[in-house]
Amino acid sequence: MPQGKVDVVPNDGLTTRQRRRQAVLAVHTGHGKGKSTAAFGMALRAWSAGWPVGVFQFVKSEKWRVGEESALKALGQMPGGAPVTWHKMGEGWSWIQRAGTERDHAAEAVEGWAQIKRDIAAETYRFYVLDEFTYPMKWGWVDVDDVVATLTDRPGTQHVVITGRDAAPALLDAADLVTEMTKVKHPMDAGRKGQQGIEW
Repeated sequence: MPQGKVDVVPNDGLTTRQRRRQAVLAVHTGHGKGKSTAAFGMALRAWSAGWPVGVFQFVKSEKWRVGEESALKALGQMPGGAPVTWHKMGEGWSWIQRAGTERDHAAEAVEGWAQIKRDIAAETYRFYVLDEFTYPMKWGWVDVDDVVATLTDRPGTQHVVITGRDAAPALLDAADLVTEMTKVKHPMDAGRKGQQGIEW
């Protein structure tokens, strides 16, 4: 696709302008670093376009101070700028499910998805970041078919990006844009833990 030229022009009766303004469902998956980072880069572009942005974070605890959150919240409060709303569901969820807490986490994930569905139906945002949302689907807390149906049938031009490893095949099939982050090398391979300004 050099110079922004498409390889195929579908015979769908739409003009180039109409096709260019269709809503996008993007999925960033894979075991490499950068899935959320890329999604928040898209959110910055959405904010710059004047679109209201809704961020829904799963898995990551609300106690974590994430750099993207501080930056996007500050942008959302700028006079004349597009609003940015950040949702951390309950206490957040751990990468390691703690014994005895799975039920609470599952219920909070279900409520988080229910809120997203309400916002999509109301067209609350123009751009949604569903960060680490593949995990509630993978763990069976949120029904994949319900997610696919809701996102496929969403009204208006609401753009959605979902991040996380092991995205469900049905979600990948429904998506317009799928990027798989592949790890080639990572500082953790050498025993170095995450650091501020790089990981958060």
